[in-house]
Amino acid sequence: MLNLYYGGTFDPVHNGHLAIARAARDELDAPVRLMPAADPPHRPPPGANAGQRARMLELAVAGQPGLQVDRRELERAQRQPHARSYSVDTLHELRGELGADAPIALLVGADSLVSLPTWKAWRRLFTLAHFVVAERPGSPLDGALASELGIELRDRWVDHPEVLAATPAGRVYRLHQPLQPESASDLRQRIATGQPWRDLLPAAVAAYIADERLYFTTGRPDAWV
Repeated sequence: MLNLYYGGTFDPVHNGHLAIARAARDELDAPVRLMPAADPPHRPPPGANAGQRARMLELAVAGQPGLQVDRRELERAQRQPHARSYSVDTLHELRGELGADAPIALLVGADSLVSLPTWKAWRRLFTLAHFVVAERPGSPLDGALASELGIELRDRWVDHPEVLAATPAGRVYRLHQPLQPESASDLRQRIATGQPWRDLLPAAVAAYIADERLYFTTGRPDAWV
């Protein structure tokens, strides 16, 4: 079975994230482990800290078959509080646990795939995992692959998800899913400026944000509507 991991800041997790996770679970016939990123060690944390973001994820996936939270990046940050957390380190850790022949895939957004050359040891990532790419409206995927990344990806694309489960790493698969317009940055802005936001999140996550007063930067009394 494919070992499928969905990493991100999830600041906050929203309905679009969950739609992607469910689509990947169903299309690839594999459970999805959502991995919140640790707080960055050399700058202020995101709008919510690592513990809060992980808790929101746990609330979001409760009762969702085949979705679970993996806290490994947070736990590694606790063991090594001044070290930066890189995807290549996470994948090496997973390889050590699962073995060289286990099929492993990272579920990423198109924006993340396009920025891959900025990641640490980015070419090595293809020796450690497959990539499953999810898009949303306005995705840059089709128009931004003429560079060294496009050359690297050229012979890696596959059309059938069964290929991912049959090999350990090195392939790229485009997830077929309803495109979702939600983004975490838009949600944070909506919350901060008092625009409607609750319907874009699981109800339990919205309640947690309100209880913890996360992303609140305005004195308007309707900010938590």
